Amino acid sequence: MLRRRKPEPAPPTPITLAQIREASAEALAAAFAGPPEEAARWIAAAARAGHRDAVLLYGQILADGRGVKQDRAAALGWFRVAAEAGDVRGTNMLGRCHELGWGTPPDFPRAAALYAEAAERGYDWAQYNLATLHARGAGVPEDRQRALALFRAAAAQGHAKSLTVLGRFMEEGWDGVPRDPAAAYALYVRAAQAGDFRAQFNLGTLLVEDGRAEDAMAWFHQAAATGSPDMLAVMARRLATRPEPALRQLAADITTRLAG
Repeated sequence: MLRRRKPEPAPPTPITLAQIREASAEALAAAFAGPPEEAARWIAAAARAGHRDAVLLYGQILADGRGVKQDRAAALGWFRVAAEAGDVRGTNMLGRCHELGWGTPPDFPRAAALYAEAAERGYDWAQYNLATLHARGAGVPEDRQRALALFRAAAAQGHAKSLTVLGRFMEEGWDGVPRDPAAAYALYVRAAQAGDFRAQFNLGTLLVEDGRAEDAMAWFHQAAATGSPDMLAVMARRLATRPEPALRQLAADITTRLAG
């Protein structure tokens, strides 16, 4: 008896230029989360078709070398396209390129000017980035009060990193801000829930100090999963001195991972 052959899968329906141009931000984000090489191809096509969100995503793909050869000079070009089209996100990313030297020599004054332009339009990431320059005195005069005002403006929009920094001001009483551990805790909770790894670590630290090590572990694990190497090194050093075996073990695990 002959076995019935399984039908061949139908070829994918070609995506038209119009469909690419009309793709939602959610669709592009879903593509970005897929296999890197495939995501790069589709998002590049959408960017070349003039899709506003895709222009920014493709610039980020090129800057990161995600699914394509890293090319930060080309990334700079795509961010400039977005900025010249009036996209405040593109203006902010141009500032990042000038701050970090992506595709151009580092130029802090130029970065600050671009951040200021986007910050004046209310963009939270630009407010945060300009605040960090004022806090350091990089490209602009050091002005901690101006930095604090910008962090507050971004935090008011729910910007996670700004919530974390504002929490530090309140926890430590920096620059004349009254110490308010309860307010700092509330800010860390909001930022941690939004995925900021520094807030997750800070929140875990406060919980440990309050005798809630078990609750802290959940936040420490989240911070360890996504934290930057410099933050993880700090986290490992601090947890290694704790009396709780579980926290010392997490410190050892982080140290091993960083060494690998």
